[in-house]
Amino acid sequence: MQNCIGIIYGGKSRQDFGYLTNSRPEYMLPYGARYRIIDIALSNFANNEFSNVVLYGGKIMRSTLDHLGNGESYELNRRRNGLVIFPPTFENAGKEIVAYNETRDFYLRSSEEELYFYDPMVIFREDFSVSHDRFIEEDLDILLFCKKVDNATGLYIGETRLNLDDGNLISIGTNQGIDDEFNLMTNIGYMKKKVFLDLIHDAAKNSNSNELIDVIISNLDKLKIGVYMIDGYVEVIRNLTQFYDANLKLLNADIYNNVFFKNGLLLTKSKDEPSALYGDSASVKNSLIANGVKIDGKVENSIIFRGVEIQEGAVIKNSVIFERSIIEKNAVVVNTITDKGVLIKENVTAVGNPNYPYELKKNAILEDK
Repeated sequence: MQNCIGIIYGGKSRQDFGYLTNSRPEYMLPYGARYRIIDIALSNFANNEFSNVVLYGGKIMRSTLDHLGNGESYELNRRRNGLVIFPPTFENAGKEIVAYNETRDFYLRSSEEELYFYDPMVIFREDFSVSHDRFIEEDLDILLFCKKVDNATGLYIGETRLNLDDGNLISIGTNQGIDDEFNLMTNIGYMKKKVFLDLIHDAAKNSNSNELIDVIISNLDKLKIGVYMIDGYVEVIRNLTQFYDANLKLLNADIYNNVFFKNGLLLTKSKDEPSALYGDSASVKNSLIANGVKIDGKVENSIIFRGVEIQEGAVIKNSVIFERSIIEKNAVVVNTITDKGVLIKENVTAVGNPNYPYELKKNAILEDK
């Protein structure tokens, strides 16, 4: 993919993750015991041999810079190109079109003629060569990726949908939850660089949109757009419950293998930690346990990140426990997400609902009063 720039726009600020996005962008949320959500996008680009990747980092970027560094973990620390991170300015915070126009010179200077956009909150792993060949062979202006999804539960209400006729795009709209299934637009796809530059220039000049998809919609009749249907596993994370579900779904072996091994390994920043330590009273069932964890209690159907301590008699079930949290003796934690450094005191119970998990903010202390 030497003629293609990978673009990750992480500048959208959502308020649907509770305390978890107080100190980090949503794409930096922990995932799968050792990773961050952004690792999915960057691993896809690395495994598909992209040499030029751009991240629009959004606000609260300290964790972004610490985790990504110069891109070495993803083999994107290149003498030329590699990983480029654009911080927000006052003017472009949360405004996609403004951010693109402020960095317009970067694209004008680049030799690549194609762009590949990736929504960091969409999880999927795929070899991009098939879709790229189609984009080139059909001489498309844009190739949009979509996934036919079950809509019966209303999980995707408000998401963008593609309305097709015999595989051809008719219109782009919003899912209102009426149909049992629909074609979910993943905010992933290819675009010719020239088309991109023309669209963002016109949008900025006319001040008629803040988001790229709105500009595409207003120019549907002028653009040659194709649709690529994704066959494999796709997970969209837009709120706290979907984040919780996405982590626990990794306990399914098929989903785990798809995410971590399909089209190359899932890459992340490495950390030197000792192996997990299991005490004589430890009991662990169907869980992901990171290195550096000490377990003397019971863990079931849960995701446990690095450096967590679970003391004797404690019970963890259907929960996601972030780094350096301590669950003291005989505490009970069910359907819960703890941010980093949480302390749940002895004999305390924290129980949430599977449809809306209980959430504890960073460094919180939960104790009897």
